[in-house]
Amino acid sequence: MVDFGIENEFPVWGLLPKKETGVVTFLNKYPEYDGRGVIIAIFDSGVDPGAPGLQETSDGKVKVIERFDCSGCGDVITTTIVQPKEGYLTGLTGRKLKVPDNWVNPTNKYRLGVKSAFDLYPKRLKERIQEERKEKLWDNQHKVAVAEANRFLSKFEAQYAGKTNLTESEKLEKEDLEAKVEVLAQHEKKYNDLGPVYDCVLFHDGKKWVACVDTSEKGDLEKCPLLGEYSVTHEFAPLTQSDQLNFSINVHDDGNVLELVGLCSSHGTHVASIASAYFPDLPEKNGVAPGAQIVSLTIGDGRLVSMETGTALVRAMIKVMEMQKTMAIHVINMSYGEHAHWSNTGRIGEIMNEVINKYGVTWVASAGNHGPALSTIGTPPDINQDTIIGVGAYVSPEMMVAEYSMRQKLTGMPYTWSSRGPTIDGGFGVSVCAPGGAITSVPNFTLRNSQLMNGTSMASPHVAGAVALLISGLMQRKLPYSPYSIKRSLENCANILENVELFAQGSGLLQVDKSFESLTNYSEIQECDVRFHVTCGSGNTKGVYIRTKGERNSHEYSINVEPCFKDCENIKVDAKLQFNMKLVLVCKATYVSHPSHLDLANMARTFSIKIDTGGLAYGVHNTSIEAFDVSCVAKGPVFKIPITVIKPQSVSASSNYTVRFDDVVFRPNTIKRHFFVVPEFATWGIIRMRCLDEEQTGRFVLHCMQLLPKQSCKSLEINKNLTIISNIENVQSFQVRGGVILEVVVAKYWANLGENTINYSISFYGIKPSEPSITMHASEGIHSLHVTSLQGEEILPCITFKNSVQILRPSDSKISPLTARDVLPKGRQIYELLLTYSFHLNKATDISPNYAILSDVLYESEFESQLWLLFDSNKQLLGCGDSYPSKYSIKLEKGDYTIKLQIRHDKKEYLDKLTDTSMLLNQKLPTAISLDVYSSHSQAIIGDKKAAFGHALSSCTLPLYIAPLSSDKFSTKVNNLAHFLSGTITYSKDEYGKRVDTYPIKYILNEVSKKTSKSSDKDKSKQEEYKEAVRDLKTSWLAKLDISTGSEKLYEELCAEFPDHLPIHTSYLQSIISTDPKKQLPIFTSKEMQAQNKSEIEKIITVCNKVLENINQETLLAYFALKTDQRPDAAKIKCSMERQKTTLIECLGYKGVAMCRLYQLSQLLVEEEPSAERGKPSLDEISGVWRNLLKFTDLSDKNSTTNVLYFAMWHAAINKQFGRLIKLLLKLQEDKNIREVEEKCIEVYGLLGWDHIVRFLTSALPSKYPSEYRSF
Repeated sequence: MVDFGIENEFPVWGLLPKKETGVVTFLNKYPEYDGRGVIIAIFDSGVDPGAPGLQETSDGKVKVIERFDCSGCGDVITTTIVQPKEGYLTGLTGRKLKVPDNWVNPTNKYRLGVKSAFDLYPKRLKERIQEERKEKLWDNQHKVAVAEANRFLSKFEAQYAGKTNLTESEKLEKEDLEAKVEVLAQHEKKYNDLGPVYDCVLFHDGKKWVACVDTSEKGDLEKCPLLGEYSVTHEFAPLTQSDQLNFSINVHDDGNVLELVGLCSSHGTHVASIASAYFPDLPEKNGVAPGAQIVSLTIGDGRLVSMETGTALVRAMIKVMEMQKTMAIHVINMSYGEHAHWSNTGRIGEIMNEVINKYGVTWVASAGNHGPALSTIGTPPDINQDTIIGVGAYVSPEMMVAEYSMRQKLTGMPYTWSSRGPTIDGGFGVSVCAPGGAITSVPNFTLRNSQLMNGTSMASPHVAGAVALLISGLMQRKLPYSPYSIKRSLENCANILENVELFAQGSGLLQVDKSFESLTNYSEIQECDVRFHVTCGSGNTKGVYIRTKGERNSHEYSINVEPCFKDCENIKVDAKLQFNMKLVLVCKATYVSHPSHLDLANMARTFSIKIDTGGLAYGVHNTSIEAFDVSCVAKGPVFKIPITVIKPQSVSASSNYTVRFDDVVFRPNTIKRHFFVVPEFATWGIIRMRCLDEEQTGRFVLHCMQLLPKQSCKSLEINKNLTIISNIENVQSFQVRGGVILEVVVAKYWANLGENTINYSISFYGIKPSEPSITMHASEGIHSLHVTSLQGEEILPCITFKNSVQILRPSDSKISPLTARDVLPKGRQIYELLLTYSFHLNKATDISPNYAILSDVLYESEFESQLWLLFDSNKQLLGCGDSYPSKYSIKLEKGDYTIKLQIRHDKKEYLDKLTDTSMLLNQKLPTAISLDVYSSHSQAIIGDKKAAFGHALSSCTLPLYIAPLSSDKFSTKVNNLAHFLSGTITYSKDEYGKRVDTYPIKYILNEVSKKTSKSSDKDKSKQEEYKEAVRDLKTSWLAKLDISTGSEKLYEELCAEFPDHLPIHTSYLQSIISTDPKKQLPIFTSKEMQAQNKSEIEKIITVCNKVLENINQETLLAYFALKTDQRPDAAKIKCSMERQKTTLIECLGYKGVAMCRLYQLSQLLVEEEPSAERGKPSLDEISGVWRNLLKFTDLSDKNSTTNVLYFAMWHAAINKQFGRLIKLLLKLQEDKNIREVEEKCIEVYGLLGWDHIVRFLTSALPSKYPSEYRSF
C-alpha cells in the first residue's frame, strides 16, 4: 500500500475553539475554576437536556437545572377537573384514557387539557414529521384508492363507449364514479397535515405535580411517560420515538396551566453547548465552562417560528429576578436581538437594566450579523445604558481548518458579516470579540449529534462561558465582583487585533486569563460595584457621533459622567459617602480637546470637549477619551467616551455625480469604506463592479446604508452577497436620500481565497418628488405634485396598488390582571389588554394584520407585547404575529374571522388609552390596480395622453397630476371590504431606478353607498300597507318559533287570514325543520333512522304540497325562457316570478329530503320484517321530484339554497352513490367548515373504504374544531 503521509489526527481544538481566548491556559492553571458554582441563564430557543454534553457538570451536578418556555407557546389550559369512571377518563379530544393502576393520586382528581404536537415542533422538525407521516400514513394507501377509482371509471366508460344517450341511472352512476376520482385528487392537492393532537392529564401525587401526554393517541397512558415538574425532578422524555423532541413540564396558577417545554429551534442548545457542555471522556469537546449549570429560558415563540416576543423576554427576566432568592443566576447569555429605531427608551431595555443594576447579573449579548457597514449593532446590546457586554464574531486560523475545511489558513479576523459599531447614538456597541463558530451539540430532534453554526450568536456564549470561569474563580476565592467590574476587565484585558478596525473587534479578542489576573489583582478597588453612566451632548447619547455633511469643523459637546452603584437602593451609605476618584483623562487623537483631570464623587459631573474635524481626511475616524484612576493607572481605564467622526466626500455635477475606483486589490476580508454626501436631488444610486482578473470569480459583499433620525440601520440600505465574474459588469442599484451621508462598503468575503483586482464606480441619479408619501382621497379629485430631476433623467410615472386595507375597530376590549408568573418583583402586577377584532372576507386572499400604533417597535416599545392570534369561525388558530407585520402573511379563504390582540404593561392607566385603537388588515388584491398620471390638469380631466418626459435639464422641476380611480377598477361589491388602497409610485423610466426608487401611496376610498329602501306601492292604502306589514312581521317570527312556543297556532292563524301568501308556508317549514346540520344530513344507522318522527316528516310533505299547488310551474318555466320582457310592468313581474321560483326551489328541496327520510324508514321496516309491504314513496317518485327541481336550478348555481344541496345529498345517499355524496358534502364545507359536516364526511369515507382519509380527518378534528380559543 502506498504511503501518502496521511495525518491520523484531527484538529479537534478548532471545532469548539478555546485556545485563542486563553480558556485552555486558564483551565490548565485553575482546573477547579471551570464554572463550578455558577449558573448561566440561556435566553434563547430552549436547551435540550438530552443533547450530548448537557447531562452533567464536571463536578457531577445536573447540567440543565431549570427549563421554562416563557413565550406561552407550550401552555396547556387545564381548568377541566374530572374523576375517573371505572378506571377511565374521557379526554378533551373525546378519547377514552385508561388510568394506569400504578399512578398515585390521593385526591383522585385529574385536570385535563389538549395540545397539538405541531404546536411544540420547531419548523424543521415539523417538516420532517409531516413528510414521514405522509409517506407512512397517506401516500401508499391513497395511491391504491386513486388507482381503484380510476379503474372503475375506465371500466364504466369502456362498457358504455358506444352508447350516445345514457339513462338517468347510468348518468348518476358515471357522475358517482367521476366524483370519487375528483374527490381523491382534491384531497391529494389540498393535503395539509395538522399533526396529531394529544390529551394531557395533570394531577398532584401528594408531593408534586405530574403530567402525562397521551402520545399513543389511543388512551394507553401506561405506555406514555409520566413526568414530574422539571424544577423538582429534572425529568424529561422524547415526545415520541420518531420526533425525539425532548420535553419537560412546569405547572402554573395552582394547576390551571400546564407548561410543556420543548424547543422552537436548535439554536439554543448549540449556544448552551458552547458555553458549558461537558464531555468527561472527550475534554476537547467541552464548552468554555464545563462546570457551570444552565437555566434554559425560552424567549423564542414557536408560533412565530422562534421570533422573540416582549412577553417572553419579560417573563424570562422575572424568572431571573425571582431565582436570585433561591439559586442566583450569575450570567445571562442572549444570542437574540433585533434592530431598534432608537435605544434611549423602551420598557424591555429598562427591565434589562434592572436585572443588571439591581440584581447584579452579568448580561452578555450578540452584537448582530448585519455587517460590514457601521452602526449595525442590534438590540441588545444597544439599550439605553451601556451595561450589556456586546460580542463581535472572530474566526481563527484553527477554525478555518477544522470547522470550515478551507484550503488555506489565513490570519485571524472578524467575520465579514459581524455587526460593527458604533451604535446609532455613538456607543461602542462591541465590547470584545470571540470565536463566532463551533461544531458542537444540537438537539436530538435533529437526529445529529453536532453541527456547524456561526454568527455572533456563537461568539456571545463563548464570552458568557468565559464570564462563568471568572466568577467561578472569584467566588471560590471569595473575592468581590460585579457586572461592571467583569465588563471592564474583559475590555481592558482584551488583545487588540492588528490591522483590524475597532468597530468589529471592540476592545479586542477576549483573553480570560488576563481578565482573571486583573480581577484578582484589583478586587478591592472602590469602583468594583460602580458603573459610570456617560451621556454626551443635548441628546444624552452614549458617545459622540459626528456624521454630518461637514458644514462646520468645530464641534463642542457637553459630557456628563455619573457614578451609579449596583443595587443603589440597598447599598450602605458609607460606600456612597467614601466614594471619590481622582481621574486623568487621556485621548490619543490630536483633533480632540478635553480636560486633563476630573475629580469624581457620588454625583454627576459635567465637562466640555471640543472636536476639530477640519484637518481630517475623508473617511471614518474613531478614538475615545479614557479615564484612568491616578492612584492605579495599571488597572486600565475606568470608563471611556467613544468618539466617531465620519468625514464624507462630495460628489460634483462636473463628474456626472460619479466616483470611480480603479485597480483596487481585494484579499479575503478586505473592506473598502466610502462616505458620500448624497446630492440634494438624488434618489437612487448605481454601483458598477468589474473583475479585471482572467478566469477568476470573487465573492463580495455590497453594503450601502444611510442612517435616518430615529430609524433603524435597516430603514434605508442594501446588503447583498455578490459573485463578481471576470470581465462581466455587475450592476446594483439602491435607494438614497438626498443630503444624508451614505456609506458604501465593498468587501471581499472572509472565506473567499485569492486576490481579485476590481474596478468599481458609484453614480447618483434622481427624480425627487415634492411629496415622498402621497395620501389621495377619492372625493378630492385630481391630486397634483411636482418632481425635480438630478441629471435630467427620463420620467415615466407608474402607480401600482397591490393591497387593499380594511380598518378594523375592536368589537370588544378587556383589561385584566395576569397570573403569578407575570408579576415583577415588589408586587408590580402586569395587566393585559385583550382587544378583539372581527372581519369577513368575500373571497380568498392573503392578509397581513397590522396594529400600526405599535407594530414597528419591539425593544424600544413602551409596552411589552403586541401579540395577535387569528382564528376562524370554529376557533381554529390559523396564524399569529407580533412586531414587524411584513413578516406575517396568511392565506385565508372566504369566511368570518376573529383576531385577538394582547398588549401588556404594569400600569393599567397606559392600557386604558389603547382600548379603542384600530387595526389595519392588509389584503392582497387579486390583480394589481394602476392609477393614471398626466402632465397637465386638463389631460387628467379628460383622460388624454399620460405623462412621460424625455431627458430634461438638470434640476428641472415638472408638474404631475394623478387622476382619481375609475369605478370599474375597484369595487367592494366584487372585492373584500376596504377603506383604502396601498401601493407604490415610481417616477423613473430607467429600470434600475424603477426597481429601488419607490414611494408609498394611499388612496382613500369613498364609503360604500347604502341601498335606498324601496318605495311603497302607491296603489295601496295605509290600512293595506299596515295589514301587510303586520303579516310580514308575523311571518318572519314564524320561522323563529317552534311548536313549543306557538308556531302551530300562529301558522293556522296566518293561513286562515292569508291563504295564498306563500312565504307563510316556507316560514313554517323553517320552524319545524331543524337548522342543525347534524339533523339535516343523510343518516345511515338503524338507530338514527328509528329516532325519526314519521308524522313530522309527513307534515313537511303536506305543507310543501300546499305551496306547490299554488305555483304554476309551467308558467314559471315559460317566463324564464323569455329573452326579454317588453311589458310596462316587467320589473314587477320579474320580482314576483323570482320570489315564486325561490319558494318553489325551497319547497322541492324540503319535500325531497322528507321523501328520502320516509323511503329510508320503509326500507328499514322491510329489512326488519321481510314480509312487510314496501311503503311510499318509491325511488322513482323521489327521482321525479329531483328531476323537477333540476328544471329550475342546479348545484352549480351560486344562488341555490342550502336545502337543495341537502336534497342532493339525500338523493345520493339512498342510491348508495357515496362518491356523489362526499363531493356534495365538501361543497357544503366551502363557505364555512362545520364540525358536523366533517364528521359526516368521515362516516362516508368509511363507507367508501378510504380508511386513510378517515384516520387523517379524525386526527385533525381537535385542531380544526377546538372548544376554546388558544391562550396567549
